Order: sequence, then structure tokens, then C-alpha cells
Amino acid sequence: MDLGTRPWWMNALFAFCLFMTFLYMPYDVFWKPVADDQEVWFGFLVQGWAAKATEPLHWAIYAAGAYGFWRMRAWLHPWAALYTAQVALGMLVWSLADPLGRGRGLAFGLPPLLAFGALAWALWRSRAHFNTRAS
Repeated sequence: MDLGTRPWWMNALFAFCLFMTFLYMPYDVFWKPVADDQEVWFGFLVQGWAAKATEPLHWAIYAAGAYGFWRMRAWLHPWAALYTAQVALGMLVWSLADPLGRGRGLAFGLPPLLAFGALAWALWRSRAHFNTRAS
């Protein structure tokens, strides 16, 4: 694993995926009480048992990201960009639709939409950094 072969922001995404895979998600799944569980999917908050039931999918997404960035797998190229784009849109949806975000509207949702949208665009344009051989 040569961290110098990819841009700094991609290394930051790799580190984030590692943190989520090995520290946060195990805590979320195994130790966090169900009453405190929250997951956000496409901008909509789920809580309690619904959140607990969907945590393994988030865990799998982060684990795939960690592995994909570690080995710079070609299959990660389109999926990381698409996942990040849906996070960007989800943040906008949350700011407009969720009771916790309501009232903040575009002033609250537009900055993360733009930031994560730019990250999604950078990922989309970074195909050359990923291995093109069979993954």
C-alpha cells in the first residue's frame, strides 16, 4: 500500500473507511443501545430497531470502501462516486424533510451538497488512480 500513489483527499477517504469499518461500526452494532441507534438512508433518519437492522449494510459499504481504497480496485471507481453523490443528495433531503433538519432548509443543506458533490465529482474523474486489471 503506497499512500503516495493517490491524492491526499483519497487517502482521507481511505482513513475514514478504515475508522468506520474497524472502530465506529463495531461499536454501533455491538455496544450502542438500540434506543440510541440512528442511521440515515437517502436523507431519511431511521431509529431504534430499524437502525440496528440496517447497520450491517452500512458496515459492509465502509468495509468495501476500505478494501477498495487499500488495493485501489477498479470496481470502486464508479461505486465510490455514486455513493458519495447519494450522500450529497441525502444531506439536502435531510435538511429539507427531516424534523431535526426542518427549518434550516437550503442554508443548511446546500453547503454539504456542494462539498460532497465536489468530492463525488473528484472520485468520478479519478479513474486513472484505480487498477484497471481484473479486481
